[in-house]
Formats: sequence, structure tokens, C-alpha cells
Amino acid sequence: MNDVYYMNLALDLARSTKGQTSPNPMVGSVVVKEGAIVGVGAHLKAGEGHAEVQALTMAGEKAKGATIYVTLEPCSHFGRTPPCADLIIEKGCKRVVVATKDSNPEVSGRGIAKLKEAGLEVEVGVCQEEANELNEVFFHFMKNQVPYVTLKSATTFDGKTATVAGKSKWITGPDAREDVHRSRHQHDAILVGINTVLADNPSLTTRLPNGGKNPIRIVLDRSLRIPTDTKLVQDQEAPTWVLTTEQASIKKQLELEQLGVSVFRLEDDSIEAALALLGTKGVTSLYVEGGAEVNGSFLKARAVNQMIMYLAPKLFGGKEAQTAIGGAGFHEVEEALELEVKEVTTIGTDIKIVSRVKGSE
Repeated sequence: MNDVYYMNLALDLARSTKGQTSPNPMVGSVVVKEGAIVGVGAHLKAGEGHAEVQALTMAGEKAKGATIYVTLEPCSHFGRTPPCADLIIEKGCKRVVVATKDSNPEVSGRGIAKLKEAGLEVEVGVCQEEANELNEVFFHFMKNQVPYVTLKSATTFDGKTATVAGKSKWITGPDAREDVHRSRHQHDAILVGINTVLADNPSLTTRLPNGGKNPIRIVLDRSLRIPTDTKLVQDQEAPTWVLTTEQASIKKQLELEQLGVSVFRLEDDSIEAALALLGTKGVTSLYVEGGAEVNGSFLKARAVNQMIMYLAPKLFGGKEAQTAIGGAGFHEVEEALELEVKEVTTIGTDIKIVSRVKGSE
């Protein structure tokens, strides 16, 4: 067994925590001594022990002289927890294998330097591509200070999101719909426009067989038209944020706030302004489940990092039937947002396509 084998084990441990570590990255660690795994760990939640701490605690005295594998550079600063680089040195590990450097300015390169200065053998870059992809949301937020945006849509094979009469339940099957709830669990926040709220009165919660984390529910509503008797206002299942403009009614804002809704006024109603605000609030990942106009606004702003599309083997037809993305659109082919397909899978009777926007970091 070699370094790649053990690092893949660490990556699997990290992946298992997807959706529960934000705003921290997902990290896994494995401690190996004389060809045997003596400790494993994963970072489970912000504020709790890091992956290296979990793995070294399990290893105990066997950590001395061992090799520790970690999917992200060990931290070297005091944050909500002590530095992991110091603990690795203290426990007497002989060798450290790191998948990728941390993009956090407080960490990047410093943890590795500290380990080398202490005389440990350090190797960086084992399974680096996989590790970077695992934490693409974290790296994007660290660099840009705005959420990583995933645009989700479900259409028929002919690209329709509803019939000509506006009927849309249900386009996809139960397996695909459950997969959507899994994605909700994995994101900090979910966003829709006011028209979706008025038409569907959605809950926007995570409903999985074994439970899950509810995202913050965000509504774009420039005139504060959201009714106070909607589920988003009344159910208290998850925080609800409404992004509005300076022209919206103060009276309606106070009414919503008394019911527990957070209202934020933007200087303009652009997607860029909304994302900038969410970044200041610590939202690292945003799942957009809006209608055609909201989707079109994100496209026009080129504010999409990833697209998840569910294709149902049905044909609705009708030139007036709604499509996934509306808005003004682009005039020239060269303006198009180009996608790189990452994954194509069959979920129940439907097809799921996950694509990353080319050039998205």
C-alpha cells in the first residue's frame, strides 16, 4: 500500500462530512505506522477538533514515528482550536503527507514550513487534484469572499420546466427529488425569487429519510411582496432572509422582522450586490432553485460556478412553455457561459448532469 492509497482513505473520510463543516473545509486524516492504520479522523463541525486531532487521539502512543496523511495543510495558527501542526510535532510523527495547501492566508504554506523546521519529512501534492475539487467551495470563498453558486434546474428532454398551462408537478421522479434534498443539506443557503414564493408557497427545507440540515432560505423580493402567512415566514423550520431594496415599505419590513424574518436592504437589486452581502454574512455556498427569471439574472451576471440539471424523459412541447433560464439572455454565441461536464448519472428514471462553469475557481 502506498501514499495514494492512504490519502484516498483520508479523502473518503472528508467527503463523508459534506454539508456539516461550513464555513470550514472538509478534511480527513489517517495515521499509519509500520504498514498498519493506527488512527483515522475527520473534521466534523466548525469549532470542534480537526481531522488530525481525531486521528492522533486514536493513534495515541503509536503516533510516535508514524506517518500522518491529511487532505489539507495542517493549520499553524490559534483559531477556535489549537494549531494542528504543533500537535503533529508534539506527538512525534516522523513524516507528514499533505494533499494540498490551504488557501486561507492565515495558514497557506505556514503549517508546512513549521513542520519542516521541526525536522519532519513533509511531502505535498499527493492526490492534489481530488483534494482541490473536494473543497472547491471553501477555496472559492477564501479567494472571492462571495458564495460558490450552484444553479439547479429540472426539465423535460425538450427543455421545459412546465406545460403550456403552467403545470410542473412532478417533472422528475422521487429519486431525483430526494437527490435535490441531499443538495440542500450540503449548502449553506438556498435562494428563490418572490414569484416562486407567490406561486408555490415552498418550504425550502431538507426532507431526507434520515434527516438533514436545513439551509438558510433566501428570497429576492425588491418590493417586499412576500405574504406574512407563507411557510417561509410562519414555519420557523429554518432562518428566512429577504433581500430587498431601499424603496421597499418600512412598515412591511418591521412586520416581517417581528415574525422572525431577517430583511436586508441592498443599494441596488443586482445579483452582484446580493452575493456581496451574503459573503459578509459568511454564506460560502448558495443553491439557486429559482424560476426562469432568477436563473436568467444569475446567468447574465455570470455569477454561476456550477450547474446541476435533472433531465426527465418526457416531452411537453409548446413554444410558450416555460424553459429553465429566461431573462434577456446573450446576443452573441461568444458570450455564452461555457460548461465542463463533471458527472452524468442516472437517478431513478431521470438523468443528472453536473457541470462546472469553465474558468470558475
